[in-house]
Amino acid sequence: MSVFVFFWYNFYMQKNEVFEAATVVDLTHDGLGVVRVDGFPIFVENALPGETLHFRVTKVGKNFGFGRVEKFLTQSDARVTTSDAALLRTGIADLVHLSVDAQLVFKQRQVAVALSKNAGLRDFPVLETLGAHEKLAYRNKAQIPVRMVAGQLETGFFRKNSHDLIPMTDFMIQAPEIDAVLEFLRAQLRLSGLTAYDERTGRGLVRHLVIRRGHHSGEIMVVFVLSADKLPREIVSALTNAFPAVKSVQINVNKARGNTIFGPIFRTVFGADFITDTLLGKTFQISAPAFYQVNTAQAEKLYKLAYKFAELKPSDIIIDAYSGIGTIGICAADKVSAVYGMEVIPEAVENARANAQLNVMDKCHYEVGKAEVILPRLLSDGIAPDVIFVDPPRKGLDENFIVAAAKMGARSVIYISCNPATFARDVKRFDEHGYRLITAQPVDLFPQTHHVEVVGKLVRKQKK
Repeated sequence: MSVFVFFWYNFYMQKNEVFEAATVVDLTHDGLGVVRVDGFPIFVENALPGETLHFRVTKVGKNFGFGRVEKFLTQSDARVTTSDAALLRTGIADLVHLSVDAQLVFKQRQVAVALSKNAGLRDFPVLETLGAHEKLAYRNKAQIPVRMVAGQLETGFFRKNSHDLIPMTDFMIQAPEIDAVLEFLRAQLRLSGLTAYDERTGRGLVRHLVIRRGHHSGEIMVVFVLSADKLPREIVSALTNAFPAVKSVQINVNKARGNTIFGPIFRTVFGADFITDTLLGKTFQISAPAFYQVNTAQAEKLYKLAYKFAELKPSDIIIDAYSGIGTIGICAADKVSAVYGMEVIPEAVENARANAQLNVMDKCHYEVGKAEVILPRLLSDGIAPDVIFVDPPRKGLDENFIVAAAKMGARSVIYISCNPATFARDVKRFDEHGYRLITAQPVDLFPQTHHVEVVGKLVRKQKK
């Protein structure tokens, strides 16, 4: 296709224009069907490769557009019928229309494509995705926006690529106990006459409801994210009377404009400032802002896999960078001689230290700070790790961390990532500093969604 034709379609294609008998040729990394009109890509929600359909253009950009299915002419054998289109429109379960087996293949391919594109590893043998036993109701955490819709306070989720709230009560992939608490609180907030937050004006009190539930313990935490520190006591009393499993109720004050959920101030109004749960037989305190894998059962498989890749020995010293509340290091501590963890969130480090005491792990040491700052100091103190575990946020690793980690001289780096793109970018950086990827294992921590976790093993190259 000529450049002229490409830009002709870009310029003349109109919103609401309907194209007939189009064929879906691929899926994007976030699960949208790809249709090409004379080479110009249109991303279509609820469309799967191989399907033919009529679609309506909903948006036209410079390099691509978006569309909506008007009518299916043929459908994929991998399609699963779903009656709840809101799950697709919000992205809560944006692959619910794709069979579970096909989801696993899709996620394996995402890792392979990322390694090819971002790390130059074009034929790397990515292992088959490790599936989950529970495909629904697996999430132990919900962060639910509260907004006014048609004059009524609602809880739900934002439509993709917008801040238009779609009211929902059944989130499908969350623990049903979490959904029950949400529905109860929505009714209580309506009765109280409290106002929901308005992003356009900055007015209104209730911004989000954040709920955590211990997968094994059943303990529940509720955090009211408010624009001011005020919440009727009757709501807290009603909540704790209706749900005895609620062990912590907190207020978080967020006065800032923007889409960040938590503000800097937390105040406990009932119970403790944490809940507890178990992971691989160890007990953990979990605070409101601390990271904890949202799929506990699958996280246990993930960690076992990471330890297998690490080939841990009783004499080993391990680093648990981005340690959160200490789950990776504490669960591995029985297998090694010492654990050194670091994390920038002070509340998480407090949890990690308490969790080490709870599990009688005096070989675990945690401190607040950036790993790239702490690692050189540990090395200067004579601490030479055998294995480094990293589990960073979606943005991946800081370049300075990779340099510092490589200087530690560990025999292997076990990299756990929720973002194949940044994982692949960092694999390339590690290779430049003497560590090569030898294993990549996708793990399905997020069934029914396009998200995938990957565990990679990198080993130190032999010096020539």
